[in-house]
Amino acid sequence: MEAAGELVMSHLRLVISIARQYQGYGLPFGDLIQEGNIGLMKAVKRFNPNNGARLVTFAMTWIKSEIQEYVLRNWRLVKVATTKSQRKLFFNLRKLKDDTKLLGTSEAEKIAETLDVKPAEVFEMEKRMLGSDVEIDEPSGGAEEGTAPSEWLTDERDTPENTIARGVYENTIENRLPEAVKKLDDRSRRIIEARWLYNDQDGSKGATLADLAKEMGVSQERVRQLEKKAFATLKTYLKEDKDV
Repeated sequence: MEAAGELVMSHLRLVISIARQYQGYGLPFGDLIQEGNIGLMKAVKRFNPNNGARLVTFAMTWIKSEIQEYVLRNWRLVKVATTKSQRKLFFNLRKLKDDTKLLGTSEAEKIAETLDVKPAEVFEMEKRMLGSDVEIDEPSGGAEEGTAPSEWLTDERDTPENTIARGVYENTIENRLPEAVKKLDDRSRRIIEARWLYNDQDGSKGATLADLAKEMGVSQERVRQLEKKAFATLKTYLKEDKDV
């Protein structure tokens, strides 16, 4: 631990030097240095002198990686780069483009060739970087006037909870329920299929209690009792299947 501490302390200037390269993203310089220190400590922990590389060379990769992750996490509320090519674009586009004007087709193609990406990806990253966060509860005209985005932005889609619930329901109906029905005895299966699992796309209707009572030679009340018991059995089968 003492040796590791000495290695970390002797390379702090390297961290500061690398952190300066990321000052243009509007994040606190002290935080950039702190993240770089974390990368340095990870490098010292993983460094193997028998591999023939110098610690300073090995540590640079880890320091840059930690600082870049910090920048991506905090530069915008919405992450602007997730793939390898997007990360490469994010950290190199400023250096390669003229900040005084928007990218033209020829300049975008040149940058794309340099970074080995598609021109469309260059334009998309430029658009992301030019965007800014908007406080959803803050009125656009200030506190005294204007309307907050939260008041006029509506999401017509289901909530994540409803989406999950619908997925579970559809899986039950399409996959698990048919398997559970197969486990019923012949008479119970016939009642469930005739009453509830018929194909209504061709205009047909489910069988009535009277229809099934006549078919099976029992009373309507007996069919109702069998149906109720079948539903209870299906519920048990489905619960067991879910637990497994």
